Amino acid sequence: MTPRSLPAALLLSLAGVAAAQAQGAAGPDGKQISMQGANGAPACVTCHGARGEGNPAAGFPQLAGIGAKYLTEQLQAMANGSRVSPVMAATAKALNAEQQAAVARYYASLPSPLNIDRLAATAMNPVTPADTGAWLATRGAWDKNVPACNQCHGPGGIGVGENFPGLAGQPAAYIAGQLRAWRQGQRPPGPLALMPAVATRLTDAEIDAVSAYYAGLPKAADLLAAQEPAAPGARP
Repeated sequence: MTPRSLPAALLLSLAGVAAAQAQGAAGPDGKQISMQGANGAPACVTCHGARGEGNPAAGFPQLAGIGAKYLTEQLQAMANGSRVSPVMAATAKALNAEQQAAVARYYASLPSPLNIDRLAATAMNPVTPADTGAWLATRGAWDKNVPACNQCHGPGGIGVGENFPGLAGQPAAYIAGQLRAWRQGQRPPGPLALMPAVATRLTDAEIDAVSAYYAGLPKAADLLAAQEPAAPGARP
């Protein structure tokens, strides 16, 4: 029997099976999972936005442009309970390892919604110890062995490599919550166990100040850029 002699319904069925097998061979579709969810888990876009931009008002962080390795590790940690997250635990557990990695790769591939160059330029802006958040971010508190946050997370908190995510523009409540989670042993220690050591040396007021600084940094960066004199010959 030739393919032409097969019933149309059977041909469609065989085509569907072949398509499913091809999709399975290619691995999970991270974009599809983010848009539609999987295994009963809700779509990521519900909380993190259509392009991974996050939802500052609701405290949901930006995912776009964050390193795939970091995102995968966080999903694994939330699934196994080493990172305590009542909101994300069920979703992380619902995804298998391949799906977790696929979603992480998808969000890592998305462009950040922030102006990275403007953010990086803020690191050169003069600050004083009275501006606690900015001072901790750019200078640290060496009297209690706290390095500047920018030393690991990059100038303007833009993120560095696969292990140090961007902080600029993340919701203040989210950043503060994570610092307190490290203080309480509710997150894995991360590279060189730096974050628990830093978090335990910061006061609540300092945590809130540095969190607010990074949350407001994109707007501050735009204001600084607007105040810069135009380059000679530049059009207004």
